[in-house]
Amino acid sequence: MNAGFTVSAPQAGYFVVADAAALGVTDAAAFCRALPAMVGVVGIPITAFVHEDRRGPYASLVRFAYCKKVDLLERAAAQLSTLGSTINR
Repeated sequence: MNAGFTVSAPQAGYFVVADAAALGVTDAAAFCRALPAMVGVVGIPITAFVHEDRRGPYASLVRFAYCKKVDLLERAAAQLSTLGSTINR
């Protein structure tokens, strides 16, 4: 997938964390609210799990679930790859 995210390779679990800063994202919560309408994919901002006073370093991080069927993940990856032409930088 080449959507412009910097992705952390998970060691286990069901989620991958992607940094959307390279896409110009400074508020992952707003980005995640807009993401379904932009490309039809849902992400959760990491700031949803962080106390308000400590959100700064996590402001552009998004959590995606990958406990899905391969065809769905491939479709989501293709949809996310259109972000470069969809998002306003």
